[in-house]
Amino acid sequence: MGILAFIIIFGIIVVVHEFGHFYFAKKSGILVREFAIGMGPKIFSHIGKDGTSYTIRILPLGGYVRMAGWGDDRTEIKLGSPASLTLNEAGQVTRINLSGKQLDQQALPINVTSFDLEDKLTIKGLVLDQEKTYPVHHDATVVEEDGTEVRIAPLDVQYQNASIWGRLITNFAGPMNNFILGILAFSLLFFIQGGVPNYQSNQVKVVEGGVMAKAGLKTGDRIEKIDNYTVKNWAELTEAVKKATDQAKGQPQLRVTVSSQSSRKEVLVEPKKQDGVYRIGVQPSLKTGFLDKLVGGVQTAWTTATNILNALKNLFVRPSLDQLGGPVAIYRISSRAAQSGLNDVIVLLASLSINIGIFNLIPIPALDGGKIVLNLLEVIRRKPLKRETETYVTLVGVVFMLVLMLAVTWNDIMRTFF
Repeated sequence: MGILAFIIIFGIIVVVHEFGHFYFAKKSGILVREFAIGMGPKIFSHIGKDGTSYTIRILPLGGYVRMAGWGDDRTEIKLGSPASLTLNEAGQVTRINLSGKQLDQQALPINVTSFDLEDKLTIKGLVLDQEKTYPVHHDATVVEEDGTEVRIAPLDVQYQNASIWGRLITNFAGPMNNFILGILAFSLLFFIQGGVPNYQSNQVKVVEGGVMAKAGLKTGDRIEKIDNYTVKNWAELTEAVKKATDQAKGQPQLRVTVSSQSSRKEVLVEPKKQDGVYRIGVQPSLKTGFLDKLVGGVQTAWTTATNILNALKNLFVRPSLDQLGGPVAIYRISSRAAQSGLNDVIVLLASLSINIGIFNLIPIPALDGGKIVLNLLEVIRRKPLKRETETYVTLVGVVFMLVLMLAVTWNDIMRTFF
């Protein structure tokens, strides 16, 4: 169950994130060469009418999007390597097969000596010891060595040739989708629970078999007073229980003033200590309206995001690997959530999705935030960075993220298993 929960949670979050990039890349005129679910060797692929190769890969760990362009993905063919070309009636190449597998009996065998699949759209090679050049169709495909068939990437459909605003929204769309997923997941949780906790009221929901249930309290009743502490909302209720029990010696007894629609009474109860805290067996009442549940999803997502940002701020002030978690930590938490039930799994899904959305917006090259910073610099400078400069900046970011990932994963392994 732990492994299954990890695969489902991590898979949904990553696929939803990548779908954001995928959708807005297409809207911006950028060719998405592949939309993959999973990692590793391909077990299924289908090229859609939009030119995207939709693949399922053997390792069910997230997914990725391959966008056409020098900054993300290019077609590379080793010079001198054998290939086979499928030609249309006009003599244009519609498929370049590099896999070594026979896909078309009419394909022309060739040893590639040069190619230009971005600008001039030509491929040159030796055919029966004669060098020949063939025009390549704009929408031709390449069958890569592992058998994945994707479109070639002419300059007009590459990432860097889209509008600056198209690139900006494409980079932001992944984290944006994570935030939307977090809101929807929290809203779903409130629909399952039947409502949103109402922290502004002293009306309570009674826990079955709890202290207040045994004292005769019913769901919908109000707790107006605990000992001498007046209660008007949930925060005051929890604070009153804390203050009243802190002053007690031995097993505390609390005088609780309770009101319902027909009566008002005072009961004497003995709270139970759980996880170091005294509890009286009540929860916040629920707001059950349809709009309440949706608004509750937004508010809970906002609170979660605020807590994550505060934790991130503390991490920059006092750096520590123990405050970070990678796949091993996510697996450990997923296992606990799976044991606790569906509600905890949904909470974890929502919280992790928002966490990953915020993390991806950190302005580190190779993350979405770093790409957005480069987009904004281009807006300010009114011209893009040099191709080589952006490549080096991105490479530094990739190296940094790789080292950080290895360090976090090793730290997670040591904390989990040793």
